[in-house]
Amino acid sequence: MRTTHTDRHGPLTGVRVVELAGIGPGPFAAMLLADLGADVVRIDRPGGNALGIDPARDLTNRNKRSVLVDLKAGDGPATVLDLVARADVLIEGYRPGVTERLGIGPDVCLARNPRLVYGRMTGWGQDGPLAPTAGHDIGYIAITGALGMIGPDPEGPPVIPANLLGDYAGGSLYLVIGVLAALQHARAHGEGQVVDAAIVDGTAHLTTMIRGMLAAGSWQDRRGTNLLDGGCPFYGVYETSDGGHMAVGALEERFYAEFVRLLGIGEAAAGRYDFARWPELRDAVAKAFLGRTRREWTDVFDGSDACVAPVLSLGEAPSHPHLAARATFTEHGGLTQPAPAPRFSVTPGTLRKGPALPGADTAEVARDWAVPSLHTQETSA
Repeated sequence: MRTTHTDRHGPLTGVRVVELAGIGPGPFAAMLLADLGADVVRIDRPGGNALGIDPARDLTNRNKRSVLVDLKAGDGPATVLDLVARADVLIEGYRPGVTERLGIGPDVCLARNPRLVYGRMTGWGQDGPLAPTAGHDIGYIAITGALGMIGPDPEGPPVIPANLLGDYAGGSLYLVIGVLAALQHARAHGEGQVVDAAIVDGTAHLTTMIRGMLAAGSWQDRRGTNLLDGGCPFYGVYETSDGGHMAVGALEERFYAEFVRLLGIGEAAAGRYDFARWPELRDAVAKAFLGRTRREWTDVFDGSDACVAPVLSLGEAPSHPHLAARATFTEHGGLTQPAPAPRFSVTPGTLRKGPALPGADTAEVARDWAVPSLHTQETSA
């Protein structure tokens, strides 16, 4: 297995990844591979910064190296193919047909490197009537039924879960799973392939358990009326006296018993199994939580099996005692950020370097990957 840097760590040490610069789920997937030790070389375009933020703060580009290649220049595609010839994986997130028109599509790349895993990240997928159209996370999760499930009020609009559900859960993580599975096949059989990771496919796949419950009659196709969607009074979020919130997930009977004991709601607790009394139970729980601050309720439930937690902001989360003890967040280059995950007992992922600045590593990659044509790109940029 190749190793170009002795300070590389993680189970993917020695794996080489070419990432065609994009935004959203593609860069996040490449970051995850880099966190796990892969040597990820991001191909940035001269003058390009589609995300519109300071590249030094774009955390999805941490643990990577960046080179500048003008894909529309005469020698640009040839330089990419020189990198592809030495890579294990390529990740791209363009609309279907774009890399083909640029001369770096799957057929060309696999002809140059038959063992290559060619990962494609899109919202709609590589085919289907919507494949050539623009889109964003909210539209992808909308047509899968996932967005329609989220929200406390069956008569009101769904609640938008940022872009975590589609872009990153249904997109990035499925791309990574696909790439790693295809990489295993390539190493066992010497045969590369294309991974078509579509956010609509991944998000639909995430709803498998709910669809099973729907088929069994234990889930209503109507948001805000079910056990796990806010319809249940002991699985929801409640406001505290100081405007904070507490999250309750006391589903199992013994956890529920602990919850109502510490909350102190007395007789109202008997409504657990009576759907007709759920509104009464919800009102009792809400009224009780309004009696104290979030800090006070956090202390009440701390260390218990009541399955209650404070709802923290992004800024507050790193200081939570449990997350601090596990070092779930870390600081690098003055930026607080999530630590690599998951964890490995023998080959831990590491945060080796901050966000790669566009083109900053061109000479280094040209040397390490033995791609002289990168020097030409560096000069022309």
